[in-house]
Amino acid sequence: MTDYIWQPAPAHIEQANVTRLARTHGLSSLTELRRRSVEDIGWYWDAVVRDLGLPFRKPYERVVDLSAGIERPEWFLGGELNIVDACLNRWAAGASAARPAVVHEAEDGTTRTLTYLELRQEAERVGRGLRSLGIGKGDAVALFMPMTPEAVIACYAVAGLGAVLVPLFSGFAPHAVASRLQDADAKAVIVADATVRRGREVAMRPVLDEALESCPTVEHVIVVGNVDDHPKVSLPRETLWSDLSAGVGEPGEAHDAETLSAADTLLLAYTSGTSGRPKGAVHTHAGFLVHIASMVAYSFDVGPDDVFCWITDMGWIMGPVSVFGAHANGATLVLYEGSPDVPDTNRLWSLVERHQVTMLGVSPTLIRTVRAGGRGAGSDADLSSVRTLGSTGEPWDPETYEWLARDVFGGRVPVINVSGGTEVGGAFLAPYPVEPIRSCSLGGPALGMDVDVVDDQARPVRGKVGELVCRQPWPSMTRSVWKDDSRYLEAYWSTFPGIWRHGDFALVDDGGQWFLLGRSDDVMNVAGKRLAPAEVEAILIGHPAVAEAAVVGVPDPKKGEAIWAFWVPRDGAHEDVSQQLRELVAAELGKPFTPGLVRGVSQLPKTRSAKILRRAVRAAAMGSDPGDLSSAENPDALDEIRAAVARSA
Repeated sequence: MTDYIWQPAPAHIEQANVTRLARTHGLSSLTELRRRSVEDIGWYWDAVVRDLGLPFRKPYERVVDLSAGIERPEWFLGGELNIVDACLNRWAAGASAARPAVVHEAEDGTTRTLTYLELRQEAERVGRGLRSLGIGKGDAVALFMPMTPEAVIACYAVAGLGAVLVPLFSGFAPHAVASRLQDADAKAVIVADATVRRGREVAMRPVLDEALESCPTVEHVIVVGNVDDHPKVSLPRETLWSDLSAGVGEPGEAHDAETLSAADTLLLAYTSGTSGRPKGAVHTHAGFLVHIASMVAYSFDVGPDDVFCWITDMGWIMGPVSVFGAHANGATLVLYEGSPDVPDTNRLWSLVERHQVTMLGVSPTLIRTVRAGGRGAGSDADLSSVRTLGSTGEPWDPETYEWLARDVFGGRVPVINVSGGTEVGGAFLAPYPVEPIRSCSLGGPALGMDVDVVDDQARPVRGKVGELVCRQPWPSMTRSVWKDDSRYLEAYWSTFPGIWRHGDFALVDDGGQWFLLGRSDDVMNVAGKRLAPAEVEAILIGHPAVAEAAVVGVPDPKKGEAIWAFWVPRDGAHEDVSQQLRELVAAELGKPFTPGLVRGVSQLPKTRSAKILRRAVRAAAMGSDPGDLSSAENPDALDEIRAAVARSA
């Protein structure tokens, strides 16, 4: 175990939002706040609403009701609101109206900025335009957009109407788009004509056109000229964004957002599984708002003077979390549209310097890519604006984590490594900037989250790997899987009755630090011993010639499963070190865990948010169907996996 630990300075503790919350309630430490937040979850989530000033048009009468069972909680009973009030309207008046709400940077370096007042005005105009097309409360409106200001405007326009937001990954293929539009019964789609990635124009509208051939519920398509300022429309159902947002209503006329109940649906967040019909996680106006506002305020320590930037896509849960979470706290949201390693791997650092980013969200794989670029830590960019680093989506390896935390940022910035997911709508596990954080750690339970690590009989375990579960509900917990409640119950509640099983393996060490070890359905069973891929990958990445690695388990007649590993060399590394890597794993984990196959490849298949698609790697290695690759940035990488395996036959 590495000895790197981030230690908060007294100023971090004194000025942190979470310190303010604790002191308001007479609590002297984060430990006390964590304890009380799960002893009385109703008290905690009410305290969040009051501390962050989240506006309800009609106050709720009760915070939570579990009379229908833990699987079906009701939150903020009797309350009425619209998320637009908390995230936009309250900042678009007075002194805060002129503050930047959205700053967009394209891959070619051009930028656009919208103030809070300008963002509200645009959202109101688009909302009136959508209403004129017959879009109203409960109608599903899909966004097939890159990370642009129009995507943010559309979020608030749709939410303001009480319609249901359906964000789609901007790199989806037609089939993936169609399956989600069909499942959501989408009435309208807002689509960009194209985006630019790695210097190439990537068409989006033709992808949607093909998808719509099997989507009869879609009545309207709103086309945003993102690459072409004057895109053409020809079909009756097509409307230009520029026409939609102009000339509707009187100049300056206010469009009041619909008053909604706390339980009204805000968005459907679709998972991107490798097989089967996609799952639409149902999130509500009140639940999603309160939880993500809490996470961004207390874990990432964001407030009105901050600049929030997460390298993500609107189709991943971190897209909506970034939009609503940053704006619920009055911060500036920086959007980056393009590949974060263009023109080189220092693009990330220059983005931080140009926009004075204070909270930067990354993934471990992105940082491994940046590190493998061979440039100096942070290059010559001034990174002094950054106060917090955010991370989610996959486990860290110590070498990459510490390169970022210690070498790039000099040990002065905490890495807030959180674990949650599409169905969680927030964080299960999260460190806070007022506590010491060990390398790769997730700190401990997020506030208000009664999480645990258990064995196969749901008994708590410490010091060894177990299933990550949650024993009490939380506000942003998916209300169900859209149109498939039985699937919801089967996925999360069937393994341990009355306990949410998330599907991740985790470990709590002797010091009380929590670590995520990957998806429990990705775990390998080697000679009767359970082994998470991340444990082996961390060893491989520790070799100086290795930039990144993916490890999978394949059937083996003797061991049950054998370990197969694929690695990508660092820039300038040309030697095949596969045998060295086999020996290294055997030395670190024991001979029974010696990989049966180790092969070098030039790339690993990843999502656009830089997560490695391990299940697809396993399928390719075994010669089986990898399933839905619509989220893959580089599906051709699977051909290399197949070829590498074939060479060993």
